[in-house]
Amino acid sequence: MVEFMVKSYIIHRKLSPKKLNFVIITVSTSKYMLKSSGKEVKDLSGDIITFLLKKAGYKILDRQLIPDNSKVIKRTILKYLKHKDADVLLLTGGTGITRNDVSVEVVEKLLQKKLPGFGEILRKLSYEKIGSAAILTRATAGVVDGKVIFCLPGSPDAVKLAVKKLIIPEAPHIVKHAKE
Repeated sequence: MVEFMVKSYIIHRKLSPKKLNFVIITVSTSKYMLKSSGKEVKDLSGDIITFLLKKAGYKILDRQLIPDNSKVIKRTILKYLKHKDADVLLLTGGTGITRNDVSVEVVEKLLQKKLPGFGEILRKLSYEKIGSAAILTRATAGVVDGKVIFCLPGSPDAVKLAVKKLIIPEAPHIVKHAKE
């Protein structure tokens, strides 16, 4: 039985799309306010995501910077869910435990199918690197209307870990099933 499951997984990965289109959404009120006032904004996590995905051969359809605001987050996600070429929406930021951190709550209300293993494994990998502070790592993933959404912390280290170890290896496989 285990041998069959491994072979099935290998077959699914081979049948998965080789090219994916990503939308990157950085959620940060402080960065959004700086940009709105005309100042230069450093979005290190967004830059890391962009670099790693392009290096893996994926296309970035768009990149947005939005505030920590439930309505804005939801409106932005819904806009990209309608984009015919978007395969994956990747949000970074707004996942902390302050009153203003609402990305996880907004995303989870929209998901039709949740992928709880994403957050669980990211916390395990984080624990191996940073210890007990990993319990503060809030992340989620799932599927809406054939598209995949990942919601990551804003920490550059967490972003790098999630994109390299989880998203790049599994996004094609998840997208394949999401579109079925």
